[in-house]
Amino acid sequence: MLDRARRDYQDLAARGLRLDLTRGKPAPEQLDLSEELLSLPGGRYTSVDGTDVRNYGGLQGLAEIREIFAPLLQVPAGQLLAAGNSSLELMHDCLVHAMLSKLPGAESRWVDQEPITFLCPVPGYDRHFALCERFGINMIPVPMTDAGPDMDEVERLVAENPQVKGIWCVPKYSNPDGVCYDDETVARLAAMETAAPDFRIFWDNAYAVHHLTDAPAELADLLGACEAAGNADRAFVFGSTSKITAAGAGVAFFGSSPANLKWLLANNSKRSIGPDKVNQLRHILFLRDTEGVRTHMERQRALLQPKFESVARILQAELGDTGLASWTSPLGGYFVTLQVPDGCAQEVVRRAADAGIVLTPAGATHPYGKDPRDSVIRIAPSYPGLSELEQAIEGLAVCVRLVGYEQQAAARTA
Repeated sequence: MLDRARRDYQDLAARGLRLDLTRGKPAPEQLDLSEELLSLPGGRYTSVDGTDVRNYGGLQGLAEIREIFAPLLQVPAGQLLAAGNSSLELMHDCLVHAMLSKLPGAESRWVDQEPITFLCPVPGYDRHFALCERFGINMIPVPMTDAGPDMDEVERLVAENPQVKGIWCVPKYSNPDGVCYDDETVARLAAMETAAPDFRIFWDNAYAVHHLTDAPAELADLLGACEAAGNADRAFVFGSTSKITAAGAGVAFFGSSPANLKWLLANNSKRSIGPDKVNQLRHILFLRDTEGVRTHMERQRALLQPKFESVARILQAELGDTGLASWTSPLGGYFVTLQVPDGCAQEVVRRAADAGIVLTPAGATHPYGKDPRDSVIRIAPSYPGLSELEQAIEGLAVCVRLVGYEQQAAARTA
C-alpha cells in the first residue's frame, strides 16, 4: 500500500497543479447571482420612511433591511442594527468597546479586569481566534459535540472563573464541522450561571440561511431564551449578507437586548455618522423581503450542493476503506472537516502544497494555530470550479494515503 501511495503521489506532483482550497469564498458564479445590485438603486435615493440614503445619519441602519433579516437572525427588528459590509468588523468593535467602556451589567471595563478569557469551541473559526490574539484575550478550547460545545465543560468554566467573559459560537452549520446547536445547548447557554456578570455569547450566525438540503436545520431562539432565563443582555448576535449577495459589498447585522443595542450605538456614534445606506437600499430593492432571501439562497444552493456532493463522493471512493480518515457531511454552511490520523494533518497539508494544492494551514481550526492532535483539516469547496475541486480532493486523498501509510510503516519498524 505504501509503495502504491508513493507512486500516486509522484504522479500527482508531476501534474503541476495550482489549486487553492484555503478560504470559504463564494465562487464567481455565486456572485453573478447578485449582479443586479450593481445597477441599483437606480434613480431612487429614499427609503420607505422617506430617509435620504445619500446623507448622514441613521446609525441603526434602514428599517426595511432590518425587517427583512430580523426573522432570519431571530432578532426583533427594533433590536437589530444594520451596518457596513463585515460582521467580523462588528465583532471586533464589540470587543474594543467592551475593553474600553463598561458593558451593561459590568462592574468595570474589561481592560481594568485583565487577563480576560474566552471559551473557544474547537474545531472553530480562525478569525475568531485571531481577534482574541489581537487583544491579548486568553483562549480556552472546549470540545465540540454533535449538539454544540461540550456544555458540561462550558458550565464548569464560566461558573468558576469571573475572568471568563465570553464564548465564540457559530451555532448553525458551524465552521468547520457543520454542527447545528440543539435546543438543549441553546437553553443551557442562556440559563447557565456565570461568575462574570458581564459574560457575553458572541453568536456568529454566519450561515443562518445557507442550507444544502430540503430540510433546513432549525435553531432555537437564543435571544428569547436569554430573556426568559433572566439574562437578557447575555447574547450578541451577528450576521451578514456576505455569502448571500456580494461578499465584498454586503450588509452586516448586530442584534441584542435593548440595553446592549443602546450601548453599541452610543459607542459607534463616536466612530461613524452612519453606515452605507445606499448599499442597504440596494439590498432592499434586490431581495425585496424575507422570502426573497430564501428564494435567492435556493439559487446559491443549486451551485454549492453539487460541490459538497462531489467532495463526499471522492472522499468515500478514495479513503472510505483505508481507515485513514473520516469527514463531516454538513447539511449547510461552507466547509467540510477532514479528520486524519493524529500527528498527520500538518504533513498532509505540506505534501499537498508541494503538489500544488493549497489548503488552510493545519491548526487554524484551534486557538493559537495549535491542534493538539494535529488531525483536523478544513476543506473549503465553494470557490473552485467543479472540475478543479474534484482534482483537488482526489489529490488531497493521495496525500492522506501517503502520510497515513508512512506513519503506519514507521510504527511497525519502531
